[in-house]
Amino acid sequence: MMTRDVYLIFLMILFLLMESMGSAQTFRWGKEMGMKEIREPVVAGAFYPEQPEILSRDVKRYLDQAKRERIEGELVALISPHAGYMYSGQVAAHAYKLIEGKVFDSVVVVAPSHRALFKGASLYDRGGYRTPLGVVPVDTELSQKMMERRKEIQFLPEAHSQEHSLEVQIPFLQVVLKSFKLVPMVMEPYWSWETCQRLASAIAETVRGRNVLLVASSDLSHFHSYDEAVKLDRIVLNHIERFDPEGLNRDLKGHRCEACGGGPIISIMLAAKALGANQGKVLKYLNSGDVTGDRSRVVGYAAGAFYKTAGGKEKMKEEKKVGVDLGLNEEEKRTLHRIAKTVIESKAKGKAVPEFKIESPLLKENRGAFVTIHKKGQLRGCVGYIEGHGPLHKTIEEMAEAAAFRDPRFPPVGEKELPELELEISVLTPLQRIKDVNDIQVGKHGIYIKKGWSSGLLLPQVATEYGWDRLTFLEHTCQKAGLPPHAWKDKDAEIYIFSADIF
Repeated sequence: MMTRDVYLIFLMILFLLMESMGSAQTFRWGKEMGMKEIREPVVAGAFYPEQPEILSRDVKRYLDQAKRERIEGELVALISPHAGYMYSGQVAAHAYKLIEGKVFDSVVVVAPSHRALFKGASLYDRGGYRTPLGVVPVDTELSQKMMERRKEIQFLPEAHSQEHSLEVQIPFLQVVLKSFKLVPMVMEPYWSWETCQRLASAIAETVRGRNVLLVASSDLSHFHSYDEAVKLDRIVLNHIERFDPEGLNRDLKGHRCEACGGGPIISIMLAAKALGANQGKVLKYLNSGDVTGDRSRVVGYAAGAFYKTAGGKEKMKEEKKVGVDLGLNEEEKRTLHRIAKTVIESKAKGKAVPEFKIESPLLKENRGAFVTIHKKGQLRGCVGYIEGHGPLHKTIEEMAEAAAFRDPRFPPVGEKELPELELEISVLTPLQRIKDVNDIQVGKHGIYIKKGWSSGLLLPQVATEYGWDRLTFLEHTCQKAGLPPHAWKDKDAEIYIFSADIF
């Protein structure tokens, strides 16, 4: 798998070669239409045509060939790829097709930095951006208000001077919108969840109540075989469809998928949610192998949309619900959460754990259970009993302590971390051995595989979070057990299923 550092070096070499051959224009400032500073195009003639008539013709052709997907709601944000138009232009057209004939006063584009290293985001808050189709004025009012809200947002000329990922979005916007102002933001390459949250907050707070479109610029996986790319990209697409920025962050940081504009996608998703969007939709997916026929080393491209519609939140909750209902009421669930939280906080602060008075018969049942801890969208600990070892409330007490302080994959939880932790409890049903793997229902069942001295378990929510099908779920459970991916097919492999009430 190509690392991000190698990818950045690759792009730098590519651009230097292009510049030496005269393919890319030199960055320069200009004056036009009363604007003090104009950012000139640098990839015209390389990523897209530099002749205005050819560029306009090509963009219109892409749009004419794109299917206009139907969304039942108010559009808030788009995702669009940023490769050369011959590779990703048709995919980008599926995003911009949605705004043909619409009117937006301003468009906020958040794109990843490929060539400059910096922290936070650089917002071009002056003049305008030029393409062969003309100059788009920057919305200086919105830009300056965003910068005032967050110190992480500033103007860094080097972030914009040679960056293609933002520039390639503009010709499409110029063709589909009659007039608009631009808020052009380039985001640091090594972003964090906190950075995404802060940028999203600044964007949402600034544009709320205004007629503004948000756009995230991103390609997906880079330089894998065709089948591997599709597998990796499917994880990203599933998070887009489920409108799940937390899950996407977790998988990108865990290197289970790739997106060079992962930070911009997550930031735009969070901002769109803050503005009322409650649904996500993948509009189109292709990779370069679908365009060139070379499937040895491909790059993935996706177009997506986020929008708000009545009843969307309820629908999302229903779609995300996995496992089964074991009859625990809300008060009983709150009690278990309170037990887990109290145990972790007491231990982290060096205090004695208090006694818990339990009246509910269900909480005294002998059941297996897991306690999962997340921090900033990423796993921080997960430990549990597969089968019951005593009353449920005692199991949660023990497993909360184990997940926080005895999961060998992580250091013990510290007191300063407590405000950032999120707890998830999974109360398990009894194990059931199966002979036919078709009995496994993704979204309902977890899997436990045992072969010789090796064993591994994955909870029901894991397959749903990663968008796995049944076979992929089986393969990952084998790997969790330290076995080859296809070990579930062996005659001496024992396969068990179970479900869980997850809250």
